Amino acid sequence: MSAKLYTDWRAIPAHARGAVAALGNFDGVHLGHAHLVRTLHQARPDEPLAVVTFEPHPRELFRPQDPPFRLTLAEERFSALAALGVRDVFQIRFDEAFSQMSAEQFVSDVLHDALGLRHIACGHDFAFGHRRGGNTEFLAERACELGMGFTLVPAFTDANGPYSSTRIRRLLQDGYPERAAQELGRLWSIRGVVQHGDKRGRLLGFPTANVPLGRHLEPARGVYAATVRLENGRTHRGVANIGRRPTINDGRESRLEVNLFDFDGDLYGQTLSVALHVLLRPEKRFDGLDALKAQIALDAGQARDILDRPA
Repeated sequence: MSAKLYTDWRAIPAHARGAVAALGNFDGVHLGHAHLVRTLHQARPDEPLAVVTFEPHPRELFRPQDPPFRLTLAEERFSALAALGVRDVFQIRFDEAFSQMSAEQFVSDVLHDALGLRHIACGHDFAFGHRRGGNTEFLAERACELGMGFTLVPAFTDANGPYSSTRIRRLLQDGYPERAAQELGRLWSIRGVVQHGDKRGRLLGFPTANVPLGRHLEPARGVYAATVRLENGRTHRGVANIGRRPTINDGRESRLEVNLFDFDGDLYGQTLSVALHVLLRPEKRFDGLDALKAQIALDAGQARDILDRPA
């Protein structure tokens, strides 16, 4: 059964009520999140599995001046949750009005009355309600009073401590997408719509698809071996650049540009998912376009070698 997405908590159909749900932001849907979902499923294996999450991330509402930090936007997050066996994703719009809701209202009006949940689970750091007025102790107590089961799931840890979105963001910003992939359980991807650029890549002999980073975290600037999934589901190997293109004095915001190997087609307007494998080199300014072109050829060859290796 394919997963279903519900974005209006006030209009949940009867057939979607009665689920058991994990609660949280689920940015990245990493191994710690997978542990939370699977622990809930083990506690109530005969019940439909759901997730209650929020869009946008509360931090985006409360701190709009912060640089973009998201590991996964809504569509990518939904796909990752579906891959974990989640049947229903209740994606609550986190706006100013919802942020004013008390902890009591969230539990009684949303989780119990609107969603009709039978059992809920969360990590120890889950906080909710106006000014984060509700904690796990309050949640456990009110869930019991309302007839909902409750599971507090211990953090999933390794030698470096608990798995967390913050830890994965740091790995990506430090230039280690392969280590981030180990903590995500899959390659980290940037998903976005291909936009028209200045066609400089085509003039250099390496046409690229230009994808704005948007609200995604900006990883370390530089050149990456990458794989690209198209809208039709096909996957192509490639080499990607993330940065501000200092050689041609671009000077604008950072962007993702990816050259798909052995591909000839029109990608404008398509949504691509670009997965980063390895950082080949940091962003660098070259002495002219000829030097840049020579380096791009070397980058492409290195990326091919890496992507040709057995997994």
